[in-house]
Amino acid sequence: MGTSTDDSEASDEFPPEKRLEAPNTRLIKAGIETIPDMETLQECVAYENAHQNRTQILRRLKWKAEELRKGEE
Repeated sequence: MGTSTDDSEASDEFPPEKRLEAPNTRLIKAGIETIPDMETLQECVAYENAHQNRTQILRRLKWKAEELRKGEE
């Protein structure tokens, strides 16, 4: 099973630029779906705001944040 070390390694392997700058939308969606924690999600939101600021991607990140929060309850 995953540990917090595994999660941080996965986060390092897929930084925001790899998750959000994929060549097609299916890969971007997959990158967002595989965000393991709120810290990684916040990094992705900051990256998107600074570089592309695409409304659709920010909306998907918001949905992912809601999903992660529900998982923490």
